[in-house]
Amino acid sequence: MSHAEDRIHRTIGTEIAARPAQVAAAVKLLDEGATVPFVARYRKEATGGLDDTQLRNLSERLGYLREMEARRATILGSIKEQGKLTDALARSIAAAETKAALEDIYLPFKPKRRTKAMIARENGLEPLLRGIQDNRTADPQKLAEGYVIEAVADTKAALTGARDILVEELAENAHLLGRLRDFMRAEAQIAARVVPGKEEAGAKFSDYFDHREPWSKIASHRALAILRASKEEIVTVEIAPEPETGTDRAIGIIAAEIGIPGDGPGDRWLRDAAAWAWRVKLSLSMYIDLLGELRARAHEEAISVFARNLRDLLLAAPAGARPTLGLDPGLRTGVKAAVVDATGKVVETATIYPFKPRSDIRGSEAKIVDLVRRHGVELIAIGNGTASRETDRFVADTLRLLPDGQPHPIKVVVSEAGASVYSASELAAREFPDLDVSLRGAVSIARRLQDPLAELVKIEPQSIGVGQYQHDVDQRRLAKALDAVVEDAVNAVGVDLNTASAALLSHVSGLGPRLAEAIVAHRDAAGAFGSRKSLKEVSGLGPKAFEQAAGFLRIRDGAEPLDASSVHPEAYGVARRIVKACGRDLRGIMGDGAALKGLNAEDFVDDRFGLPTVRDILSELEKPGRDPRPGFKTASFTDGVEDIKDLKPGMRLEGTVTNVAAFGAFVDIGVHQDGLIHVSQLADRFVKDPHEVVKAGDVVTVRVTEVDIPRKRIGLSMKKQQDGGARPSAPPARGKPDQPRGTPGGGKGRAPKPAPESGSAFGDALRDAMQKKR
Repeated sequence: MSHAEDRIHRTIGTEIAARPAQVAAAVKLLDEGATVPFVARYRKEATGGLDDTQLRNLSERLGYLREMEARRATILGSIKEQGKLTDALARSIAAAETKAALEDIYLPFKPKRRTKAMIARENGLEPLLRGIQDNRTADPQKLAEGYVIEAVADTKAALTGARDILVEELAENAHLLGRLRDFMRAEAQIAARVVPGKEEAGAKFSDYFDHREPWSKIASHRALAILRASKEEIVTVEIAPEPETGTDRAIGIIAAEIGIPGDGPGDRWLRDAAAWAWRVKLSLSMYIDLLGELRARAHEEAISVFARNLRDLLLAAPAGARPTLGLDPGLRTGVKAAVVDATGKVVETATIYPFKPRSDIRGSEAKIVDLVRRHGVELIAIGNGTASRETDRFVADTLRLLPDGQPHPIKVVVSEAGASVYSASELAAREFPDLDVSLRGAVSIARRLQDPLAELVKIEPQSIGVGQYQHDVDQRRLAKALDAVVEDAVNAVGVDLNTASAALLSHVSGLGPRLAEAIVAHRDAAGAFGSRKSLKEVSGLGPKAFEQAAGFLRIRDGAEPLDASSVHPEAYGVARRIVKACGRDLRGIMGDGAALKGLNAEDFVDDRFGLPTVRDILSELEKPGRDPRPGFKTASFTDGVEDIKDLKPGMRLEGTVTNVAAFGAFVDIGVHQDGLIHVSQLADRFVKDPHEVVKAGDVVTVRVTEVDIPRKRIGLSMKKQQDGGARPSAPPARGKPDQPRGTPGGGKGRAPKPAPESGSAFGDALRDAMQKKR
């Protein structure tokens, strides 16, 4: 192992709380083509039990540190070629811990265009600078007289040239740059001011027309709002130390680096030169550096929030394999209806027109009743877009027409975010070539109720609408982070090999789009897979892909019972030894925790499979094929509360969390406008991160605190009632308890757009949300 690799392993080990040997083992597996889900699940012995979070962080940092080591080698080579590499310089380069630190060291040696300092040196002015530095009692004006030549017109030009040399030296001083950067990180203020005349055009950014706060403490969503406003030329941005004394302190740091102990003529000249260096060079350099750091920090936080919300949505509770009617609401264009069977196959579609202008209520009711009766519909999924509540009410009335002896389907309002994007996609066109685009949306709505994960993987994550400022952040990093979330979610749940779509299979460890398409094509041609082993018959699927994928693929009711579990085929021998020790048939053992309780895991460890794998196998045999997702639960929207105008402060309502941001959580309470629970209203304790309390898809009970109808803003709280007075109650709910309404796995959160009025309690609570973009 090279010194650079060893350094990388030690650095990552410190960051993820692992030993360098664990990191080295994980790096080797990843370099060999293993995926994070496979290593986390099936190579615990090799990595010492590193989990998927540690491995994701390892993979992310590995790329950065390898790039840095390559840059370190390039810099060493460049300086060595120049004949300027000293032992001390080599040690400094080896000790640099960030790319920025490396570049600071390299600055004096970096090839550059002709500068003012270069010209000054060519004109013989460097000795003048050294003379001023060496003799602080001498008058710089007098010293400069000896340097007036044809190219240097007078003493002023000579001293200006000497100053140019000093400024360049200071700007390339790695130690000084590090000190200034640390000072600015601790003391800098970020200020935003509106560009005169842009007040009306930039009204949505009005919170930042005259804004100032510490650079180190600004929240990511505020930073992103200011950066966007600056990009749109609504505000100007300044990052500088506190005006009163901060600038003097920055100049003092520069002066200390030069060494200005007294008050002689030379000292005064050098002190003025230090101030000049700050004003014309170093303050701008610090602004650029801190702006870049702020952008990177804000992007990282925004990507992290998006990733967490996406993970929560993907792992939302599935309603299960039950016949489902999907309804994509509409007014003038009608309500699109699609029935899918328990496997998600489309069995019938229709369009009904219960609303104006047609108002065909009777015909629409008859069609819904007919679809429910003929197809044994158990679930009705209603998209939460335009006309959602009207459709919800219409369905409730229609279900009362069903005979008393017939089971009534459960109706649920689900998020249709991204459904229109999927409907118009090439994937949907291949899946439903004969269906109208709008009817494809109804199919998607029905299927995402049955299994949110299987359907949402068909949609670009950016279209699902659970991020903040998602279009402003680094799109490459965002896509990489979201792809990792999808991969982890799919492999955590597992995939039914005989029913999964190519879109879902493509996210299975070791597969990808090409092999996923090949698997579906083989399945269509040869019929259902009888075993995991038969995967090897798929064209192009080699031993490595089989190794990576097999454990995450499930075959229900196959010849090999273990194929329905997460036990990897390579470990079937261990599983059979465990079963043999029980003296029972394999099918009889699976799911029987009592039969396995008397076994000692250590008895089944061998030279290939260690204790972690054996324990995983025992756990899987106890509950084979278990789904890590929660049980299905929905929110019950309150009848009579269907519009923001129906809301009153004090009402207690049930809703579904649709999005979680750094400043709070958005909740769908069924009025076509999500309310915001500000972070300060999430609990009766201090909450730093809203994800500590809620996640996307959670069903919560909230209290309405404030309603701003003109601005379409709803303030909510999960705190207990603070006063003892009476509180308004919501209108009584109608309908049966077995007909809940809500959104499993999310809804259409819409961030409020206009700025709040200053001084408004509601505005104070919501001000951080105003610039949020879905």
